[in-house]
Formats: sequence, structure tokens, C-alpha cells
Amino acid sequence: MIDDQWLEAALAAARPQAMGALLRYFRDLDAAEEAFQEACLRALQKWPQDGPPRNPAAWLIQVGRNAALDHARRQSRNRELPSEELLSNLEDAEAALAESLDASHYRDDVLRLLFICCHPDLPAAQQIALALRVVSGLSVKEIARAFLVTESAMEQRITRAKRRVAAGDVPFETPGADERDSRLSAVCAMIYLLFNEGYSASGGELHVRAPLCEDAIRLARLLLALFPEEADVRGLTALLILQHARSKARLDERGEIVLLEDQNRALWDLPAIAEGLAMVASAKNAVPGPYLLQAGIAAEHARAQRPLETDWGEIDRLYALLEEAQPSPVVTLNRAVAVSKVRGPAAALVMIEPLADRLASYFHYFGTKGAFLLQLGRSDEARAAFDRAIALANTAAEAAHIRLQIDRLMSESGRSVRPQDNGG
Repeated sequence: MIDDQWLEAALAAARPQAMGALLRYFRDLDAAEEAFQEACLRALQKWPQDGPPRNPAAWLIQVGRNAALDHARRQSRNRELPSEELLSNLEDAEAALAESLDASHYRDDVLRLLFICCHPDLPAAQQIALALRVVSGLSVKEIARAFLVTESAMEQRITRAKRRVAAGDVPFETPGADERDSRLSAVCAMIYLLFNEGYSASGGELHVRAPLCEDAIRLARLLLALFPEEADVRGLTALLILQHARSKARLDERGEIVLLEDQNRALWDLPAIAEGLAMVASAKNAVPGPYLLQAGIAAEHARAQRPLETDWGEIDRLYALLEEAQPSPVVTLNRAVAVSKVRGPAAALVMIEPLADRLASYFHYFGTKGAFLLQLGRSDEARAAFDRAIALANTAAEAAHIRLQIDRLMSESGRSVRPQDNGG
């Protein structure tokens, strides 16, 4: 019997490869997506009964291609389709297809798909949103949260991007070296957002969706293999590896978030940390881009065997460089945490106050603000901030994270503050 979680993970893992191959067959983004969706529906019907195929991606490619071709024949000839059993029983065809699609073929298909979605005819925001939707299969709600916009706005953005690809005569060949370089930043951004959605899920029961993180790391490694001299691609890969190395320690047995300073560092993936640190070190002479700077910050946390050994001064310095390279209210909010460790909560609170309007719907802003206020003894204001944070929590784990933070701060300060019970 196939586990639902395994089935979801298998379909998600196969999506980039299957979509890339179907795009190569049909040279039409909508046709490829419809073919893949039809293949997924048949997988949901067949795999629980018959067991998983030897190669899920090959199965989805073959079934999706057959279904799309049969649909086209029916539209043009109005003839009856073959039986479901004949369409879905691949037998030796699956094995033959799997043998023909080696790792190199998969790589080219995935990159072609990525570069089509990140075509320069599209605005950068549309490139990333389209890639997240088509390549990774994220919902509109998940993508909207990553961009800090409404679902309706994101739906319109994706629709416009698809129309522009369809109407713009975008070539479906893998671009040359110069054009690949021009699209690289958009592809990196898509992979980064994909990892973030897995690292801190935007909805549902699971706070962490490890398959998304692993898929993002796989795509980052693929990019690094193709662009080994690009320091920021190396930084992106190192960043994702270092962050994911802590995954086993981030949630407790009840699925609640464990704060970084409370994590059992024996659960961290030490070989992965060593790999990430080596990647950061290998790029030390390069001009640091946004991803390499973030990898440097992650490396400082990973090096500390105990929380007290964390070099917050260096983290503050790296965040200051990141603010210059990639100004963002979220970057400033994260830097404020380092500032609170180095210069105290009052300085940190002054830093984040101007962010209130831009981060009015951001869970972490109010949790962080509440922590600073409580450390300063402003209990009533802290309670209001914590109430707002819990109301904005996307998962039960996020709400529990705020409550745990409150308990910690109460214990350290001897003050009393609890959020109102709002059902979060």
C-alpha cells in the first residue's frame, strides 16, 4: 500500500523532469502542464492499486504524452479513445523510456523548462512566479506568501506571464551561454523561494516540507555543475545545504518549532555542514553577492558548537553588506536580531519601527517586535505584538513558536505577559 505522503513526494520530485520532457515534446507550456496534470490524476488512481512504477518520472512522461496525443486525436477526428487499461498499462514501454532518459537528458530538460519560465521577455517577478508554479507546482497561495502579495494579485501575475510566453514566440531551445548568464539570477531566485517554502511552509499541518527543500537543493546543485565559476550560485547552494542541515533539530516530537539556541546540535547533519562550510570558504575571494552573504551568515551559525559561541558581530557585519547588496525590509528585520545581541533591544527596536507598514502582514515582524518590547519591560505593547503575530501564524507550529518565545522571555525577565487566546 502506497503512503499518501510518499505519493505526494514522488509526484513533486518527478515534476521538473516530467514537465521538462513534456515541454520538449509539445513545445507549448500549457499543453505540457495539462499533460502532466492528467498523468498525475492517473497516477493517483493507478499507483495505490498497482504499486509504484520503477521510474515515476518516466511513467508520468509516457502517460502524460499519450493522454495529450489522444486528446488531440479526439479533438481532430472525434474518435473513441482506447480503454483506460490500454492507455495506462505501460509494461516494457516504461523501462525503455527510463533507459533513454539518462541524467544528462533530465538535466537539459529541467534547465530548458527553467529558462523558458525565466525568459527575459517577462518581468523578473513574473519569471519567478511562473517558474514556482510550473516547475515546482506550488499553489498560488504559497507563491503569494513568498512575494508578500495577495492571492488575487499573484493569480493575475501568473496568468499574464503565461499569456506572454504563449504570445511572445519564445524559443523552446536551451539558450546559449550569454543568454543563460542573463537568466541565471531569476533562476536562482526561484530556487531560493522554493527552498523557503519548504523550510517554512505557508499552510497546512506541516511546518517543514522537506521534499521541497531537497528539490531546491537538487536544482541548485544542477546549476552549480553548469556554472561552477559563479560565486553566487555556489553561495546559493551552500546556503541551502547549511540551512537544511539543521532540519532534524528544528521541530520537536510534537511538531513544534525549536528555537535555534535550544536545538540539539547533535542532530545537525555534520557532513552537510562541512560541505556547506567548504563551499563558502572556496568562494572567499569572490565579490560577495546576496546568496554568498547569506551563506556566510548561515556558516557563522553552523560553526558555533554552542549558542554562546555565535559571532553576532560578524553576523551583523554580513547583514549590513546584504542590506546594501539587496535592500529588503525582511533583511533589515533579520539584521535587527543580530543588533539586539550586539547593541541591545532598544537599538534593534529603533531599526525595525520604520518597517511597520511594509511588514504589516508578516508573522515574524510582530514576533520579533514583541520580543524586543518584552526585553525592554514594555509588557502591554509586547502582548499586543504577540497577539498580532499569533493571528498571522500560517501553521500551528508558528503559533506555538510565539508562545514558546514568550515563555522563554518571561523566564529570563521575570515579567508576566501572555497573549490573548484568539484561537491561533
